[in-house]
Amino acid sequence: MVRDTAATRSRFYLADCLDVFAQLDAHSVDVIVTSPPYNLGIGYNRYQDTLPRADYLEWTNAWIGAAARVLRPDGSLFLNVGAKPSDPWTAFDVVQAARPHLRLQNIIHWIKSIAIERESAGLAAGLTRDLAVGHYKPINSDRFLNDCHEFVFHLTRGGATSLDRLALGVPYQDASNIARWRSAADGVRCRGNTWFIPYETIQRRDRDRPHPATFPSKLPEQCLKLHGLKRIQRVMDPFNGLGSTAVACARLGIAEFIGADIDETYLDEAVARVRDAAKPKMAKAGLKSAKWLKANG
Repeated sequence: MVRDTAATRSRFYLADCLDVFAQLDAHSVDVIVTSPPYNLGIGYNRYQDTLPRADYLEWTNAWIGAAARVLRPDGSLFLNVGAKPSDPWTAFDVVQAARPHLRLQNIIHWIKSIAIERESAGLAAGLTRDLAVGHYKPINSDRFLNDCHEFVFHLTRGGATSLDRLALGVPYQDASNIARWRSAADGVRCRGNTWFIPYETIQRRDRDRPHPATFPSKLPEQCLKLHGLKRIQRVMDPFNGLGSTAVACARLGIAEFIGADIDETYLDEAVARVRDAAKPKMAKAGLKSAKWLKANG
C-alpha cells in the first residue's frame, strides 16, 4: 500500500552520523533503516573499512547507543549486516554490540539468490524446469559456500513493537485456509522472515551503482511497510550511501527523511536518485543537496 503526502522533506548531512544524532531530539525518529560498514575491507571512497575488531565494535556500540536515544519508544531499527565466509562472526558481533541499548525482536534473512528445484516447488508453481534466480558473488574455494544472503536485525526498545505483518502478506496457495483461519480473512498470510530481494541487473557498475556496498531500495521499502506506514513520520539512515532508504521513503510518501554520510560523492548521487523517484512531489518537497548542507548546515 502506498500513501501520498503533501510534501516529502529530505535532509542529507555531509557529516559523521554521531554528530547528526547529537543534533536530534530524543525519541524523535520512528524508523531507522541502515547498513553500516561491515569492517571487511570494502573499498569506500572516504572510509577505511579495516579497523581492529575491538575498535570497530566499540564504534558500533557508540552509534547504536546514539540511535537508541533518538528512536521513539515504539520505533524500529532495521540493521542490515553481512559477513564473509572466512569471517562469519561479524554479523553476530555487531548485533551483540546492540544488546546494551536495544532488544532483538526479529531476525530477517535477506535472500539475494536462490535455487529452487522443480519437484520441491510442487505442481502449483507451474515450473517447467529447475529455477535459479538472483545475483551473488561466486567464491572460488573448496571450503566455503557461495554467500547468497545477509541479515536484517530488527531492533526495538522493549521487544514489543507492533508490526503491520500483512502489509507484506503473500496469498495462501490453499484457498481453504481463508475459511479455516480468522486471520486469513484478507486472503494473505505473514510473509515470514525470509525475503527474496535480488539486486537489480546493471550494465556498468561505475555508472549504475557507484558504491561498493548498497542494498536495493525494495529492502527498506519492506522494512518500512512492516513497521506500519500509518505511524511513520520521520525515517533516518545514518549511513546513507546512495540513498536506498531515502528512495524508499520518496516512493512511499513518508513525510520526512534524514540521511548522513561522510562522502559527498555518494550524497550527491543519493539526492539525484531521490529526485528521480519523487519528481511529481519535488516542487513542494524542500529537498536540499549535499553541497547546500555543507555550505549552510
